[in-house]
Amino acid sequence: MNTKYIDTHAHLNLSAFKEDVEAVSQACAEASVSVINVGTKESTSKRGVELSEQYDSQYAIVGLHPIQTVPGMHDEEELGGGEPFKSKGEEFNKDFYRELAKSKKVIGIGECGFDYYHTPEDSYAIQEKAFIEQIALANELELPLMIHTRGPKPGNESPTGRSVYTDVYETLKQYTKVPFNVHFYAGTIAEAEKFFELGGTISFTGVITFAKDYEEVVKWAPLDSIHAETDSPYVSPVPHRGKRCEPHYVIEVYKKIAELKGVDEEEVRTQLIKNAQSFYSL
Repeated sequence: MNTKYIDTHAHLNLSAFKEDVEAVSQACAEASVSVINVGTKESTSKRGVELSEQYDSQYAIVGLHPIQTVPGMHDEEELGGGEPFKSKGEEFNKDFYRELAKSKKVIGIGECGFDYYHTPEDSYAIQEKAFIEQIALANELELPLMIHTRGPKPGNESPTGRSVYTDVYETLKQYTKVPFNVHFYAGTIAEAEKFFELGGTISFTGVITFAKDYEEVVKWAPLDSIHAETDSPYVSPVPHRGKRCEPHYVIEVYKKIAELKGVDEEEVRTQLIKNAQSFYSL
C-alpha cells in the first residue's frame, strides 16, 4: 500500500471494532491510511500485535493504560457505543510486554502516563509505578513512548495539586531516555514547550475540527514536532460527528491542521508522514 496518511494513535484492537475490523481495515487501505494500534492492557496489546501482523499497513504499540491499573467501571460512551468495559486493576508485567515487543511490527511502548479523570485520587502511586516501569522497558528496548494525559473532572483537584501535564513532564524528565509522544494534546503552549525541550512530540485528534480551545496551540506548534491521530473509536472529527470514529477519518485532522496553520495541505501531509516515519522508525 502506498501510504499517504498515518493515524498515529488508534484502537482497532478494542471491542468497538470486534464485528467489522476487517471492513474498517480495508477502508483504511483504500484511503491509503496506515494505522498504529495502541494497547491499553495485556489483551488489547496482544490483539494490536495480531492485527499488525495480519495487515501490512498496521503497527502496534504495547502497554498498560493508567485507567487499567485500578479497578473500576467505565461508561459505554468510552467505546463510541460499544460494550462498556471494566478495568480490573492490572499490574504491569514487563516480561509479557517484552515478549510482545519481539514482533518487528511493535514500534513503541504505552499508552502510559496519568489519568485523573476516571481514577480515584488514591490511585496516583499505582499509576506512577506502572508509568515508571513502562518507561524503563522503553529505555531497555530503545522504543519510543506513547503518553496518556487526562486531568481531573471540572471542579476537582488533581491528586498532586499540579497539572497532569506537569506530573507527566516531571516523571519523563527524571526517567526517560527515549523519545515520547504526548497523545491527544490538550495542554498549553508553555507545557508543550517543555515537552519539546525534552525531545518529545505532541499529537492532535479530531477534536480540533470542532473545538476552538486548541487552535492557538495547533497554530503555534512547529510542524516538524506534531502528529495527527484519531484515537478511534472516540471523538470523530467533523463531518463524522455522531459516528464511531475510524482511523481513515484522520485525513480530516490533517486538513484542519493545514487550515489552522495556513499551510498547503500537501505540505502538511508530507511533513506529518515524515514525522511519523522518523519518530517510529517505520
